[in-house]
Amino acid sequence: MPVNHRSPFLAGLIVAACAVLAACTSTAPASTSASALSPTSWITPFRADIVQGNFISSEQVGQLRAGMSRNDVRNLLGTPLLASVFHADRWDYVFTMRRQGVAAQSFNYSVFFKADLLDTFTGDAMPSESEFIAKMDQRRKLGKVPQLEATPAQLEAAAKKISAPLPASTVTPAASTAQPTVASYPPLESPRQ
Repeated sequence: MPVNHRSPFLAGLIVAACAVLAACTSTAPASTSASALSPTSWITPFRADIVQGNFISSEQVGQLRAGMSRNDVRNLLGTPLLASVFHADRWDYVFTMRRQGVAAQSFNYSVFFKADLLDTFTGDAMPSESEFIAKMDQRRKLGKVPQLEATPAQLEAAAKKISAPLPASTVTPAASTAQPTVASYPPLESPRQ
């Protein structure tokens, strides 16, 4: 095609493409919203998982006993997120998770003291450590994980390989009698005078 005929052809092609796109948007079914047809709704930015607060597992809650000291509770559950000056006998542990595509989850747990000893504790049902890890593990599963443990037969075979002498063909006389070369390096610091 000659150069002088290309620009009207391209202009006509662009006008036709715009007309087709305009016709597509005007004939969309009523049930389809305008935002679903917008290309900006197809692409969403990445949002990192946000974990805030003190995670307390159900295993930790199961170890709480009335009569524990404040120090014992702190060692078990960690430093409280909220320790009010006005409520010195109450510690609050708050834990939130925000993940992309999932509604935000919040867990609250409160412990109450009398005379510096744990009196009562109450709060939400806390997930176990394995449940928490399963919630956070959003990666694609790639299949069955191979067993990383050797059988007794495999251990015996490996021990035999290690203790077996090398065949004579792999050992050369020159290699066995040669002394290793010693590398000499310059001193790190100049001698003091």
